[in-house]
Amino acid sequence: MAIDPSDILLTGRVAVVTGGGAGIGRGIAAGMAAFGASVAIWERDPQTCAQAAESLGALGVETDVRDGEQVDAALQRTTDELGPVTILVNNAGGVFSSPLLETSENGWDALYKANLRHVLLCTQRVARRLVSAGLPGSVISVTSIEGVRAAPGYAAYAAAKAGVINYTQTAALELAPHGIRVNAIAPDITLTEGLARLGGDAALARTGNIVPLGRPGHVDEIAGAAVFLASDMSAYLTGQTLHVDGGTHAAGGWYHDPQTGDYRLGPPGDRVSPTTMRAGAARGGVGQSG
Repeated sequence: MAIDPSDILLTGRVAVVTGGGAGIGRGIAAGMAAFGASVAIWERDPQTCAQAAESLGALGVETDVRDGEQVDAALQRTTDELGPVTILVNNAGGVFSSPLLETSENGWDALYKANLRHVLLCTQRVARRLVSAGLPGSVISVTSIEGVRAAPGYAAYAAAKAGVINYTQTAALELAPHGIRVNAIAPDITLTEGLARLGGDAALARTGNIVPLGRPGHVDEIAGAAVFLASDMSAYLTGQTLHVDGGTHAAGGWYHDPQTGDYRLGPPGDRVSPTTMRAGAARGGVGQSG
């Protein structure tokens, strides 16, 4: 079966992007729309929801995806106005510092709900309708590099993101007989509004020392992976987590020495804390905060 350029197009499909009001979520929503999908943005913040929907020509649905009843209502409205949802992007999320010895039960629950619970709720609701209608589909969840490595000070967040990765694998097996593919994207440092405010040009430039490709990522590069996973170009790909991170997962702690440019193992002395940068990226609109 030869591939065709049209295989990347999403024309005639309906895509939901949770937390699509800003940052990575908005970038993914824009990418889906650019490749022909009718897009619904499910976003808790009414202002960013309305602004993103207007600028992208999308349907904006003010929704807190941590609440099952609100998810049901958002899905019904989206289906009524756009048609059956066959692409779901679980992008909503949030992060705050929560050292192990100081993490409260409420803090743990907040991070779980913001980063993992909604993945179950949204995936389950959309998949039920697809199975009932006999339609194929693609579910994409945005996790993080922190889901596959230690994250001191962010244990609850990292645990939730690791849960997204495992849930992706299990859901992929359960839904494969129905023609529903389930995959995930794991970004690292990505340029969002919040990250730009946090770091400034000088700090962002120094992140090049810890990213093998020498720079932070851009939301459009995350969107490109999402469009690929939503399209027929990835028709035989399910249960996978794509690390769209400029090589930091592969690097495993190796970094570019700022003086020599050679690879060294260990922390460069002049870099911004990766966990701080990722927290800023999340505040920039990875989605809804916890």
